[in-house]
Amino acid sequence: MDYSQFLAMKQEIALLIVFLLVFLYDTFMPKGSQKTLPWFTVIMMAAVTVAGFFPWGQQSITAFAGMYETTPIIVAIKNILNVGMIIVLIQSIKWANSTDMIMRRGEFYELILVTLFGMYLMISARHFLLFVIGLECASLPLAAMVALDKNRYESHEAAVKYILTAVFSSAIFMMGLSFVYALSGSLYFQDIYFALTNKLSVMLVVALAFVISGVGFKLSIVPFHLWTADVYQGAPTSVTSYLSVISKGATAFAFLVILTQVFGSFYSKAWEWMLYALIILTITIGNLFAIRQRNMKRFLAFSSISQAGYIMLGVIAFNAMGLAAMMYYILVYIFSNLAAFGVIGAIENATGKVSMDDYKGLYKTNPRLSVAMMLAMFSLAGIPPFAGFFSKFFIFTGAINQGSVAIYVLVLIALINTIISLYYYLLVVKAMFISEDECVIPNFKSAFSERLGLWITVAGILFLGIVSCFYSSLLNLSEEAPQMLMYFVG
Repeated sequence: MDYSQFLAMKQEIALLIVFLLVFLYDTFMPKGSQKTLPWFTVIMMAAVTVAGFFPWGQQSITAFAGMYETTPIIVAIKNILNVGMIIVLIQSIKWANSTDMIMRRGEFYELILVTLFGMYLMISARHFLLFVIGLECASLPLAAMVALDKNRYESHEAAVKYILTAVFSSAIFMMGLSFVYALSGSLYFQDIYFALTNKLSVMLVVALAFVISGVGFKLSIVPFHLWTADVYQGAPTSVTSYLSVISKGATAFAFLVILTQVFGSFYSKAWEWMLYALIILTITIGNLFAIRQRNMKRFLAFSSISQAGYIMLGVIAFNAMGLAAMMYYILVYIFSNLAAFGVIGAIENATGKVSMDDYKGLYKTNPRLSVAMMLAMFSLAGIPPFAGFFSKFFIFTGAINQGSVAIYVLVLIALINTIISLYYYLLVVKAMFISEDECVIPNFKSAFSERLGLWITVAGILFLGIVSCFYSSLLNLSEEAPQMLMYFVG
């Protein structure tokens, strides 16, 4: 075996080095220095992220007999996930240093790094064996993270629901893979594509449905979303924010790769129509159930389900513009959703309150937090000139660029749902700024780490809405990525 192939995994190796350094720091540093472990992790992840943007790491390389692939577009999506990871780590510092988490602080940072490593493997996998390894590496530690808050019954319940869902979704996914292997005789993406070209059968449609179902659980697509609200509510807020953005973003990109590079030849015959139905259900049901929620974490859970439907428009677009729009949407969604969770986390850490009713009149006592939450809601709703408006605009444009009548109908339904989403996002703004009720949340000063996280997210919401070079760069990468587009059949 040529061990030099491991050098192709620059980002994975860098992440493993961070994991080892964090583990050694947590194990051997004196007790008095343990409180700086979160900042040490943030600095290490920031160094890895900065290194990822240098040109030396952006080359197209295939390793391990084609099982692993890295390209500039893959490096870009990993860097986007890294940015979100840094924000989550910053926002989690006060919670990680709390009295209840002192003994489990190191485990949290080690587990979260392992899950990111698994997501890296999912994104770069070009063989289903490596993909499954990455999938389980990302899923199992998340179950432990959901259960980290041992003093809350809801955390235990959420962990049980998550692990059971992960087990069943993995079983369904593996069943689909067994059908695919029986039909093609291979687990390589490219080999499966050519073996199945123009061989549509009932067994293949069933296999495709199983694969979409298995990944759909991870992505919280309707009807595979039932675990989401309970897990988001029961898990610690820092874990919930990680689940809602980093996990969703990595799974969405991996989903795109599987559908295009494995089942791309059956786009118009099979999975296009499956995704039409799933996208409509996901956006609509996510919006309708979000209106009914009073718990802020459950509210954002159904919001994230709806957002998953919008992200899938980039997949259904099946072109370079759709790929670029999906990546840009994930980037904007990271800043917008983490801004909302940053406010929720700061209020929960200070007062323990997570109900929307408790936010009534919040502007009177905590105006800065109210403004940050307002900007997050405006961006998630797609109100101009904030970043969320442009992310929705680009993802709709990428989808319409496909040109079919069905896609026009799909985008029209998505636009109608955007109007519905305006209502429930503005409910939060109304409660904070317009409600005349006396605020039950007193004025408090949030920790420096919480303020830093909000500054970064708010800057991202404003900056990405003004500067368009980010989308242009992603579009150029998508158009110059033949390995991503070679199986596209228009």
